Amino acid sequence: MARLTILEHREIADNMRWLAFEAPHDLQYEPGQFLHIRVTDGVDHLLRRPISLCRVDGGRNALVVAYRVGGKGTKLLAAKNVGDTLDVLGPLGKGFPLHDEDRHAILVGGGIGVPPMVELADQLTQRGVQVTTIVGFQSKNVSILIDELTRYGEVLVATNDGSLGLQGFVTDYMTDELLASADRFYACGPTPMLRAVQARMTGRVEGYLSLEERMGCGIGACMACVTSCVLPDGSVGFKKVCKDGPVFPAPEVYFA
Repeated sequence: MARLTILEHREIADNMRWLAFEAPHDLQYEPGQFLHIRVTDGVDHLLRRPISLCRVDGGRNALVVAYRVGGKGTKLLAAKNVGDTLDVLGPLGKGFPLHDEDRHAILVGGGIGVPPMVELADQLTQRGVQVTTIVGFQSKNVSILIDELTRYGEVLVATNDGSLGLQGFVTDYMTDELLASADRFYACGPTPMLRAVQARMTGRVEGYLSLEERMGCGIGACMACVTSCVLPDGSVGFKKVCKDGPVFPAPEVYFA
């Protein structure tokens, strides 16, 4: 736990913001982990907000997250200014595993599930892995981080209303040819998207799903973020998204 100073805080799309903190020295992290941020120092809004790690900027020793402004908690966070400090716990959870033998990976992000793909893409390309990223949004005005992701390879964009890229869904880009070329996939986004990606990839490409879930403690103590998973014996049980995840092997996630 630490109090981190805000280095940068700006809007990047409608109700979407970019927030950079001064990072602690010798930080240990994995792409796909999250920060648990307390938005006030008072008695209101005691529960922290889990926000995925978007980027680790070694050049200026900064941790970056991108988040959607929606409820009261994120509105309070959006009111913070450069120079303010926030109580931050993390990075927490299990991130995306990287595989040295891979040559081509498909990254899939939907909405607020796009930010963790930036750090993941950076680390994969540093290992010599070719990256194809597919991102989906409701519309152009809420699209984020496309330019950042383009630095690492091809980016395919889908929007529900067709205002940017293909009108449709991320799975519309998952052609037989693309899947045949991939060693691994990584996905983060809303549950309907993850369910569709899991169904499309099963038996074709191995990969991982990062789940979005409301959290309480963020460290596995409160049981507020349990999700259904397929256990080793084939039965369906429960795991904690904050501690056992948020990243899970795709076949392990059970969508009822």
